[in-house]
Amino acid sequence: MRIAVCGSIATDHLMTFPGRFADQLVADQLHTVSLSFLVDKLDIRRGGVGPNISFGMGQLGAAPVLVGSAGFDFEEYRAWLERHGVDTHSVRISEMLHTARFVVTTDADHNQIGSFYTGAMAEARHIELKTVADRVGGLDLVLIGADDPEAMLRHTEECRARGIPFAADFSQQIAWMDGERIRELLDGAAYLFSNEYEKGLIESKSGWSHEEILAKVGTRITTLGKHGVRIESVGAPTVEVACPEETEVVDPTGAGDGFRAGFLAGLGWGVGPERAAQVGCMVATLVIETVGTQEYELRRAHFMERFSKAYGVEAAAEVQEHLG
Repeated sequence: MRIAVCGSIATDHLMTFPGRFADQLVADQLHTVSLSFLVDKLDIRRGGVGPNISFGMGQLGAAPVLVGSAGFDFEEYRAWLERHGVDTHSVRISEMLHTARFVVTTDADHNQIGSFYTGAMAEARHIELKTVADRVGGLDLVLIGADDPEAMLRHTEECRARGIPFAADFSQQIAWMDGERIRELLDGAAYLFSNEYEKGLIESKSGWSHEEILAKVGTRITTLGKHGVRIESVGAPTVEVACPEETEVVDPTGAGDGFRAGFLAGLGWGVGPERAAQVGCMVATLVIETVGTQEYELRRAHFMERFSKAYGVEAAAEVQEHLG
């Protein structure tokens, strides 16, 4: 099963200021702020929902096709992804712009000042999925994740026009969407991903009830944080999958992308939604135990040992067959 993952490609530049922002701000001069902070730590991390999901799928041997737009500074990131089993040949490279970038400074009180540079991400709207499909010999599923808004709309419309099954996963972009745009992006999706808060927001903004949305998509997948995931389809019993026990909670950033990676890999193997969700929850747990969204190691023996403990020997045997 050939799966394309469309989504933002970005890097995160995380700096730490050992003092307090509040000590540097003068209450009656906030209209003319001009400050710089001497930071003592800088972490540069690979990110963006497209690469995060693709990285996890690549670790599981699912050979995902990454679709998105990056800058002329992408080569090192590309090499990293290729080493981890991701097909990056459908990434559009901007001739003028840098890869999207999130730059944030955190102070001693955990307050943050940040900026997001869209950069090359805006050019994702120029990507045609037919070109991607022709190159790889067809697409069986396209995940349309948070990205340039016009790109998300174009990919959705093209999937519908060409009869390519797609998964709607607009997560972080819900904030800017109105009801009309949400309805356009989810109608006819084979899968709809969201967390529990986003689920309520989608229903509120779209004006459609849960039952109406479920009738318009094949399967609705709602992540529940530490409580796992719920999978609902019309005419089928609801499936709930719990998360494996973590060895420690280090950083939850990217856990949702990890879940999607495992779930999509499971779909690619041809296992049922419950088993796919179990794989997704196991990958999400590895992410939570690691600082960074693409820094975890998926060592197969260790993965299967923990998977078997969480979900049983029979479930593990089915996954082992595909994981190798």
